[in-house]
Amino acid sequence: MLSKYELFSSSISCVYHDIQKIERTEMAKYGLKGPHAQCLLAMSRYPQGITAARLCEVCEKDKAAISRTLSELEQMDMIRRTGQNGTHYRASLTLTERGRAAAETVSEKARLAVEQAGQGLEDGQREVFYQVLAQIAENLHAICKDGIKEKKI
Repeated sequence: MLSKYELFSSSISCVYHDIQKIERTEMAKYGLKGPHAQCLLAMSRYPQGITAARLCEVCEKDKAAISRTLSELEQMDMIRRTGQNGTHYRASLTLTERGRAAAETVSEKARLAVEQAGQGLEDGQREVFYQVLAQIAENLHAICKDGIKEKKI
């Protein structure tokens, strides 16, 4: 029998890998990659613009990955950088019309994937699941920051 840790970690790993595979497969149909999808969705929530640094935080990705993704999206005319004094330093990133259209497509694909992944669950179960998942994520983040606290006997 699997321990709770083994079941939890293997399930999370499977979910993560399947999400990445779905992103790759679905986004390839539009000439996009998984990281493009994540950036487009995040940027669509900031129509007034967002900096690359803030996008790193929102997407929980490192600076190099976001920088690479932004360069690719810029080459595809999906984003626009508006910097001060002609530089990209602290530039505001916004979606172009093409980027907004792609973000809408990505959003709809994500909605359908989440809907299909939750088949067989009642609305109440789904709500509890997301609350529990968010709490576990918060707890794991705290463990990463502060370490595992030993129980006192």
